Amino acid sequence: MVQETTLPTPAAPLAPQAWIHYPAQAIAGASTGALAGLRFAVKDNIDVGGWPTTAACPTFAYTPEHHASVVRRLLEAGASVAGKTNLDQFACGLSGTRSPYGAVPNAINPLYVSGGSSSGSAYVVATGQVDFALGTDTAGSGRVPAGLNNIVGLKPSRGLISARGVVPAAQAVDCVSIFAPTVAGAARVLAAAMGHDPSDPYSRQLEMATAPLGARFRFGVPAELEFFGDEAARLAFDGALAQLQAMGGEAVPLDFAPLSACAEMLYGSALVAQRLEAIRDFFDAHEAEVIEPVRSIIASGRSYSASDLVAAQTRLAALGQQAQALWQGVDLLVVPTAPTHHTIAHMQADPVVLNRQLGAYTNFVNLLDYAALSVPASIRPDGLPFGITLIGRCGSDWQLAELGQRFHHATGLTQGATGLPLPTPQPIPGLKSAPTVRVAVVGAHLSGMPLNGQLTERGATLAERTHTAAQYRLYALPGTTPPKPGLLRVSPGLGKRIEVEVWDMPLAHYGSFVALVPQPLSIGTLTLADGNQVQGFLCEPLALEGATDITHLGGWRAYIASLSATPVTTP
Repeated sequence: MVQETTLPTPAAPLAPQAWIHYPAQAIAGASTGALAGLRFAVKDNIDVGGWPTTAACPTFAYTPEHHASVVRRLLEAGASVAGKTNLDQFACGLSGTRSPYGAVPNAINPLYVSGGSSSGSAYVVATGQVDFALGTDTAGSGRVPAGLNNIVGLKPSRGLISARGVVPAAQAVDCVSIFAPTVAGAARVLAAAMGHDPSDPYSRQLEMATAPLGARFRFGVPAELEFFGDEAARLAFDGALAQLQAMGGEAVPLDFAPLSACAEMLYGSALVAQRLEAIRDFFDAHEAEVIEPVRSIIASGRSYSASDLVAAQTRLAALGQQAQALWQGVDLLVVPTAPTHHTIAHMQADPVVLNRQLGAYTNFVNLLDYAALSVPASIRPDGLPFGITLIGRCGSDWQLAELGQRFHHATGLTQGATGLPLPTPQPIPGLKSAPTVRVAVVGAHLSGMPLNGQLTERGATLAERTHTAAQYRLYALPGTTPPKPGLLRVSPGLGKRIEVEVWDMPLAHYGSFVALVPQPLSIGTLTLADGNQVQGFLCEPLALEGATDITHLGGWRAYIASLSATPVTTP
């Protein structure tokens, strides 16, 4: 049991409409644990004991005595709850504009929608107000807001995180989702939040895939793509596919018709009756208190019979069988998280049609029992974020995270709307450790330097910052683009210790990395200050003609800093 205390909460939050409950004191988690020191927000359809739960409907509000299971687990892991966030009412929508508490703006451009229904949770992560946030995802609510706000949205396999204490939208397919600035951060939260809970009728013990995808992987993409006239989104998706191919992926065009048919069933069949069943007693008594178009969507569930529902379930199972054939020969599916982006004004003028557009590539995922991860891909020329979603079979969550982290770091994007650089990639929990090669880098591959992406896109992680043994000299090589140093091993007494970073690279990707090393550089054995030997960059002596000896500076960062009045700092 967590011994709860309160913590001071930062003053005035950005975009107050992103929060429904923002108390002066946060609820502190355990003093130790995997998430100790982190702050998180909770979508206001998830219970936090002692705080009201509204589901963005004031008349519906109640104050629970106990935390939702997922909140309790996160508190026990050391995280602190900062407050509760706005949402599309009853988690019904993908725009972030369907709330009596106000439309939540986009974190990058406030004229545009944030995406929903987990709008507030995405916004407070993207603006750096919390370290992570909980959302829910039935039709894309944990993915669309992530893609539209330049953050990560992890939609776990169904039943992996308990939904006890969550106001249901469509209980059989609801998931608690995670928003974070980075994939590693989201995966870390998932590791703490997941666990079987017999008090949740849909909780499951799942067998998780624990081996990362190989150096070569095949990903399915829709053979026919729809961007609703948004050419910037089309070009951004083309760029993302090119990046995945550069990482060793092979794109496989697939007929997505079965998936699109499933997506249409969520609201266009008797399956919508799940929306009514979730809040039937309240809705029958207080229908007028529910805002449009949420009211009409939920009310439409009354028009179907029990036999209609059975027929819809059978139809869904048949489409699932057709969809299963798509997985033959591919490791995952890749789609735009959202095919376009709308202003708040346009969304409010046409709330049903434009909302439906945002869910073109999301609605089928939970119906077919897939895992998904929305990852930032680029900032479009108009300044709006664009994200892609990696979709895998049930239980592929860790695999998706490993590939997603490699992709995210290869983009060179910053975190959300904060402008902060991405931190060093971290190991993904739950994956078996693949064989690695320890590689020392000394120049343009250092963290924050131009070629560091060649490491991160191959899943390499930083092991340590250290120095070589005192038997090397460092030179700035002439005529190299980007500028590169040459490290030369010399006789005892003639060298000095040189700053290096040591990275662990998956063995499966090492060959493709070495193939990128141009002459006169090469990979050889390098001795560190502690006497250990690793693979590292060395230079041929003949290449030093015209080079500048920069050994006295102790490393490449110091040399780059010496060329500018602005020092280069270590990320």
